[in-house]
Amino acid sequence: MKKVLVIGSCGTGKSTFSKALHRATGLKLIHLDTFYHKPNWGKPTNEEWFETVEKLVAGEDWIIDGNYGGTMEFRMKHCDTVIWLDLPRLLCSWRVFKRTLMYRNKIRSDMAEGCNERFDWEFTKYVWNFRRDKNPNIEKRLKKFPHIKLFHLRSKPEIAEFLNSAGEL
Repeated sequence: MKKVLVIGSCGTGKSTFSKALHRATGLKLIHLDTFYHKPNWGKPTNEEWFETVEKLVAGEDWIIDGNYGGTMEFRMKHCDTVIWLDLPRLLCSWRVFKRTLMYRNKIRSDMAEGCNERFDWEFTKYVWNFRRDKNPNIEKRLKKFPHIKLFHLRSKPEIAEFLNSAGEL
């Protein structure tokens, strides 16, 4: 386990999980949100984003936290492990709501400058419908890469158990 993707709906705890995995393994931690978002929620062009991701996956070892479907297959091609956090949508929605309140008008440590946390109805719908809309595509993509070791974690106890043994993997 040297090149790890951590994927899943917003609100599953990808960033928190990735930080804990980083502490357990010493692998370099990369939050895609930090690289994707420009100040004040600006976005890179598709070409800029792909160039950025190419540079990120070129490293010897890493944990990359984030979905970004447009580059997911490319990242899967370069990883050896995928950890898919797949928690119930009610829990994910609650966590996103709580995070929005906690960081309202503030910048989280895994976000770019000027990207203050805010309520966004479209984002809320995205989180609520993630399993229905995005999980089938994730499953299709994973089937294309049989070399990947997959950990599909579907509950908080499974996540805790994985992290407890992460240093041994």
